[in-house]
Amino acid sequence: MGVEIIMSYITRKLKKLGQKDIYIRFLKTLRYSMHVIFHPADGFWDLIHAKRGSYAAANFMVILTLLTHIWKLHFTSFLFLNNNWEKVNIFKEFASILLPLAIFCICNWGVTTLFDGKGKLGDIYMGAAYALTPYPLIQIPLIIASNFVTVDEGTFYTVFSSISMIWVGILLFMAMMMIHQYGFGKTLLFTIITIFGMLVFIFIMLLFFSMISQGVAYFVSLAREIMFRLN
Repeated sequence: MGVEIIMSYITRKLKKLGQKDIYIRFLKTLRYSMHVIFHPADGFWDLIHAKRGSYAAANFMVILTLLTHIWKLHFTSFLFLNNNWEKVNIFKEFASILLPLAIFCICNWGVTTLFDGKGKLGDIYMGAAYALTPYPLIQIPLIIASNFVTVDEGTFYTVFSSISMIWVGILLFMAMMMIHQYGFGKTLLFTIITIFGMLVFIFIMLLFFSMISQGVAYFVSLAREIMFRLN
């Protein structure tokens, strides 16, 4: 009985220690995003090849980006963003970020795999997620500041909002260059090919769902016709 109590106590302590280690690693990998955005070359290299990143931190950054986008729509002053919150579809807004992110990762992985790209699908996702860091980092203070400044003083809002998007684009480019171990020219080429692949992917998906909807509509009308004749 005493042995069982001791083993139970040790097990609980080990579980707590394991949870603590996981929590500490999450904080370290999340904090590493600040290094990545200011030192993208070595930052993205170490993120993948030295295992300095984690999927938990990447997921957190994606979720924070989604929330920041919603907060922006809801809390930004109407002087800078004229938006009717009652007509906002949150799921549609989430999809406007998640779908392009997912399609980019899939298309980039599919294209680079054929041309000696070193990155795996998970690596591409992690790099893209960490590249989103400047968006919440800049947009959240802008959301707050927008409610305390006038239109004449608000030039900085447009400037810094544009900087956040440009910064994300540069980091995403650097992430793909470091992850796939490409040069600048090759990365630029495959970025363009990836964008083209995304357009083709979207076209095929729209075509597929259009055919599915037409097929469903045909069988529904056929079923109605049969029911009408039977009656």
